[in-house]
Amino acid sequence: MSNTVSTAELLQQVQQRVSPNRFAHILRVADLALEIARANGLDEEKTYLAAILHDAARDMSPEELIEQAPPENEVERSHPLALHGRVSRRLAEGWGVHDPEVLEAIEGHVYGVNPAHQIGMAVYVADSSEPGRGVNEDIRELALKGALLEAYQRAVVSKVTYLQGKGITPHPRTVEAYRRLKNGTGSH
Repeated sequence: MSNTVSTAELLQQVQQRVSPNRFAHILRVADLALEIARANGLDEEKTYLAAILHDAARDMSPEELIEQAPPENEVERSHPLALHGRVSRRLAEGWGVHDPEVLEAIEGHVYGVNPAHQIGMAVYVADSSEPGRGVNEDIRELALKGALLEAYQRAVVSKVTYLQGKGITPHPRTVEAYRRLKNGTGSH
């Protein structure tokens, strides 16, 4: 992997930027993502790295997020927290992470990824189903049984349903992932 810093250094960078509760969540996501990678034959190092970096910008203020990643649509303008994946990706790049699969997984954990992007799916599923959240145990179990695509489908549906139930418009990229999964056109 073409990174210029160690995982331990990156963990330290993330820990300095987030609250203790957020860091505990990040560690749970990373541990689960690693288990999912093993169960599905994915690159464990890349999956773990993406997971430890996925929420690096999660505790930034809305103003900081907007400054670092200007909104590209109405959802991002109305809900700046939707920008934290893109900002986390930029932080990772600034810290010396250059692997495109890792970077896309970091950014995509908010919106969803193309179902051909297995590392991105693993991080998305781990983030939505880590044990500390107390939800989506069925999704976690599917992923740990090697059914990553099915777990990812359920995770995206769960997110869209949750957002709509709260009266929040899903991000256009989430809607696109949802449509691809629903129509079975995930490979491109």
